[in-house]
Amino acid sequence: MRVVSINVGLPREVEAQGTIVLTSIFKTPASGPVQVRWLNLEGDQQSDLRVHGGADKAVYVYPAEHYGFWRAELPAAALPWGVFGENLTTNGLREDTTYVGDRFHIGSAELVVTQPRIPCFKLGIRFGRPDMVKRFLESGRSGFYLSVAQEGAVSVGDPITLVAREHGSLTVADLVGVYTAEAPNHDLLRRASELPALPAGWRDHFRKQLENTTASPGRTP
Repeated sequence: MRVVSINVGLPREVEAQGTIVLTSIFKTPASGPVQVRWLNLEGDQQSDLRVHGGADKAVYVYPAEHYGFWRAELPAAALPWGVFGENLTTNGLREDTTYVGDRFHIGSAELVVTQPRIPCFKLGIRFGRPDMVKRFLESGRSGFYLSVAQEGAVSVGDPITLVAREHGSLTVADLVGVYTAEAPNHDLLRRASELPALPAGWRDHFRKQLENTTASPGRTP
């Protein structure tokens, strides 16, 4: 497992459907070691802190392996590293084998997997396709966020080393599946709602889903 590209970007204004939108989804590869701070990478900044950024979403990872799929799906699109808004493009990390709570050493930094990425409308702006958010979710190729347990520097080519995994956790793919499923999986909903490494907002979401789907007839959820 290794770092393929490190991508950063500052907020910029773009026009979308006649409206000016502030976004940081436009990332470009950075050269040399990049410092990983508690809330983002050096040279990177989130635009709307109501829904982006914060300690649980300091660094966004996207697997380089997914780019082949998207080149086939979007043959006319330019797909440089970082086009999905990721900070780290990686090789060897997949949603179905990466667990929430996994702790990794990358360079001199230590990072912890917190949650999948559920994209907002700005992904559609980046690709010039209003259907991109739907396609992205349906693909199951979500990528995931990391929190920063220890600040440090990362470089392209750095190995990614798993140093700890929480017993009984769920994979990123598990969480995307239960989040997007039309029919509720009560066991996964329960496990997700009780997962300590998952941010509180996600646990609350799954707990409410579980309560609503297990409510007895006549009972107000």
